[in-house]
Amino acid sequence: MAGRDEAFTVFTTRPDTLFGATYCVLAPEHPLTKTIRTDGCRAAVDAYIEEAGRKSAQDRMKDEREKTGVFTGAHAVNPVNGKEVPIWIADYVLAEYGYGAIMAVPAHDERDHAFAKKFDLPIIEVVAGGDDVQAEAYVGDGVHVNSSSGDISIDDLNVPDAKKKITAWLEENKLGTGTVNYKLRDWLFARQRYWGEPFPVVTTQDGTVKVVPLKDLPVALPELDEYKPTADGQPPLARATEWLNATDPDTGHLAIRDTNTMPQWAGSCWYFLRFCDPTNDEAAWSKEAEEYWMPVDLYIGGAEHAVLHLLYSRFWHKVLYDAGYVHTSEPFQKLFNQGMILAHSFKDEKGKYHYPHQVEERDGQWVVTETGDPVSTQVEKMSKSRYNVVNPDDVVSAYGADTMRLYEMFMGPLDRDKPWSDEGVQGVHRFLKRTWALYVTED
Repeated sequence: MAGRDEAFTVFTTRPDTLFGATYCVLAPEHPLTKTIRTDGCRAAVDAYIEEAGRKSAQDRMKDEREKTGVFTGAHAVNPVNGKEVPIWIADYVLAEYGYGAIMAVPAHDERDHAFAKKFDLPIIEVVAGGDDVQAEAYVGDGVHVNSSSGDISIDDLNVPDAKKKITAWLEENKLGTGTVNYKLRDWLFARQRYWGEPFPVVTTQDGTVKVVPLKDLPVALPELDEYKPTADGQPPLARATEWLNATDPDTGHLAIRDTNTMPQWAGSCWYFLRFCDPTNDEAAWSKEAEEYWMPVDLYIGGAEHAVLHLLYSRFWHKVLYDAGYVHTSEPFQKLFNQGMILAHSFKDEKGKYHYPHQVEERDGQWVVTETGDPVSTQVEKMSKSRYNVVNPDDVVSAYGADTMRLYEMFMGPLDRDKPWSDEGVQGVHRFLKRTWALYVTED
């Protein structure tokens, strides 16, 4: 860091763009933010840190949000060319990602570009291919330009080759280290609600957390008269005072159960393993059953499962594999994504959705029945928020389960998105009635 003996580390997936780093950004929570600020910037930095602390990580990560930040008054040295670059604090950088600090390359990163344009910071093109990086960040591939200094040059190299060369140079000069970073966010595993699996742990009087003995498993949820949080804000399980009072498995003294629950994913992450040996009362599964049945031949799920169940069940399974409880590193051999069921939705000019029974067609225009306000209609994914969900129970009640099943099979290829049609359901129902009549008389 220029002017004093301080240093900070940044993580980047694009070391090849180091020559285009024209400023650095620290997360407001970074430990150096209050150390490096100059006297002239002290008040602004402190106020910004306090303001950022009131925002959630989700809000701070929204790309469409206008960029905010403050200059610390300090500068850092770019390791590839020795140039001083200003150090800013901005809330679009999160402390929990990487090292809570970034090198900003506005010519080739959209968020950095928006920040640089707002605060009039330099924008230097280092990957050729864009029309005008001063107007818009170029995030595509190309050959490197303006990327030479001293004994290192990556000019005219493509992105993969430039990454390899600059990484080797940084490591050789002890300025950086190549590594693999897995982008798996912290899992929100403790829930302050009733439903879910209780944590099989107790806390002793001296604050030690101990695992419940195997003989006392499973820990079942207690029955409650009310499932809301308590008046003082504790989770619903805090109401079960008798259930909360457990014993220290080692001393027999009083111990307290955890009032949080697991998020139900704790079971769904490994349920396929229990299916291998569902009647085993001694273990979750036997070694012989797991080796016979696993891995799962075919996983069928919607595309949204890729970042939900599929991701975490694989993560869970790999932990079990490392611990020696399963014999395959992957739980599923093949993935098949089925298409989504779509349905018509009706939205007025204010963006409010209406249920199908609340609208009607008049003179070729769909309107809200009560008010006559026009609505636009479109085919979208079924969603409660769009008021276009078809309840299977209603279809089964009106037409029978066979109609429901057969209609879904007749809708089209399993991997395609398909629009729901009430007329199609009625057509399948008539077909089944005709088929039935071929074999069964009125008598």
